[in-house]
Amino acid sequence: MAAFTLSPAAPCKLQSSKNGIFPPSQALLLKPTRTHLGKREKSARITCQATSVPADDRVPDMGKRELMNLLLLGALSLPTAGMLIPYATFFAPPGSGDSSGGIVAKDALGNDVIAAEWLKTHGPGDRTLTQGLKGDPTYLVVENDRTLATYGINAVCTHLGCVVPWNTASNKFICPCHGSQYNNQGRVVRGPAPLSLALAHADVDDGKVVFVPWVETDFRTGEDPWWA
Repeated sequence: MAAFTLSPAAPCKLQSSKNGIFPPSQALLLKPTRTHLGKREKSARITCQATSVPADDRVPDMGKRELMNLLLLGALSLPTAGMLIPYATFFAPPGSGDSSGGIVAKDALGNDVIAAEWLKTHGPGDRTLTQGLKGDPTYLVVENDRTLATYGINAVCTHLGCVVPWNTASNKFICPCHGSQYNNQGRVVRGPAPLSLALAHADVDDGKVVFVPWVETDFRTGEDPWWA
């Protein structure tokens, strides 16, 4: 059996015995001395000396830690930004570049709506869906005198967001989800929808139909636009 005691000794040196080899790199000095506890049993008394470790060796390198933190932050930021960009472009579709925030109307095939061509194929009283501001479905209206109306009607129901179809027989917009009804200009005439359909200006610029945000008084109600 081995007994251990602490004693002030010189720095650790390599010591050997029949019980093992102790390298000098250990923090404790191992100094074996042989004692006989029996005829056939041999053990060693090991004298140990504790040595102190300089305080500077225990302090982590802060410069390296900061560098690793920056590298980790950069590695996480790049893929995150790559995932967010497609979402941002989806919710903010590109506009026409008009300084007023307008966007060129698109037909069902995604082509720009040319006013003259549109009127050749859409008669008086026609209300056909096009792509409008923020990508919302918007009705382009043809007046009875075969001219384009100066407004477009957003087709998103103000109740729960269903797309409201135009019912030619009833001369109304009738929501198939919960039965809300709007007149031919999009003013609500029957609930549960609480508000009229939103409006957008329908201008013609360089032959193309351009939808521009409507921020003026709602001509149907005489009130400020709820959507602006």
